[in-house]
Amino acid sequence: MTGEFGLIGRLRRLVGSAGPQSPDLLVGIGDDAALWRLGDRIIAATTDTLVDGVHFRPDITGWADLGWKALAVNLSDLAAVGAVPRFALVTLGLPPATGPNPIELLYRGLLELARASGTVLAGGDIVRSPVLTVTVGLFGEVGVPPGADWRAHVLLRSAARPGELVAVTGTLGAAAGGLRLLLADPSGAEGRAPALVRAYRRPQPRLEAAPVLVGAGVRAAIDVSDGLVADLGHICEESGVGAEIEAERVPVHPEAARIFGPEALTLALTGGEDYELVFTGPEAAIARAADRSPVPVTVIGRTTEGPPGRVRVVGPGGKELTLTRAGWDHLAPEGP
Repeated sequence: MTGEFGLIGRLRRLVGSAGPQSPDLLVGIGDDAALWRLGDRIIAATTDTLVDGVHFRPDITGWADLGWKALAVNLSDLAAVGAVPRFALVTLGLPPATGPNPIELLYRGLLELARASGTVLAGGDIVRSPVLTVTVGLFGEVGVPPGADWRAHVLLRSAARPGELVAVTGTLGAAAGGLRLLLADPSGAEGRAPALVRAYRRPQPRLEAAPVLVGAGVRAAIDVSDGLVADLGHICEESGVGAEIEAERVPVHPEAARIFGPEALTLALTGGEDYELVFTGPEAAIARAADRSPVPVTVIGRTTEGPPGRVRVVGPGGKELTLTRAGWDHLAPEGP
């Protein structure tokens, strides 16, 4: 197996070889969301599936939290392209013994975040499944004034250029730290580190920061779902650039730093599920974004001439740090 992203690349080439695509399709396979033109509007669409035993465990994730997270991961994808969420479709794969009460709790979590984000749950499907799965398809819009270039109003993985600053919203490592504590001590983790557990169970998609980035002149972004190094690598791959991160600048969540010490940096670099936005841009654009953003923005490095897709993490003195993995890969030979 070539890994998750190797497989995506193969399927992307297969789809591209099937014949001409619609001229209305603006962004297809390879970004956080697809974008297409519909009349005078631009529609954004994304989908994610959560699978029992892969993305969550029922003994450490409650039903309402599962519903929240299923929508949150999709909202984060729309934030990563600068889109505003509108409508969601929810498909549940349910084992035969599943009763209605837990599903109502799941929907309460979905609805709580839907109301907070301005998203309407418009329908879906329910099927029998050997394991519990929750799939959300989310549709949104990108505001583009009449006659304007749509590229100036979206965030894309393919828009980074060499010599730009790399920055990230918020702090990193909290969700990975929360998961680690929950796996070790499901009953005691929340009392020990409530902020980390909440970051894992109820991530906050950065919908409020995305339009600020667009307005500041940022053009390249991705959400940190698989891990900072892995996700920045996706920007670099799509843009044909490399990047260098200064480890000392990475904003590690303070509670993760307190509990895990030096290991918290590894959680921040490769743990994933932070759902912050990592982005690149000229110095002036990053400065405007940092000044206007409703959440803290930290500059952590620069893009380079290449090799394409290569992300170096350097410590004091410029020495490159060795990482055992860059982040999550569903189809990695040894698992995530």
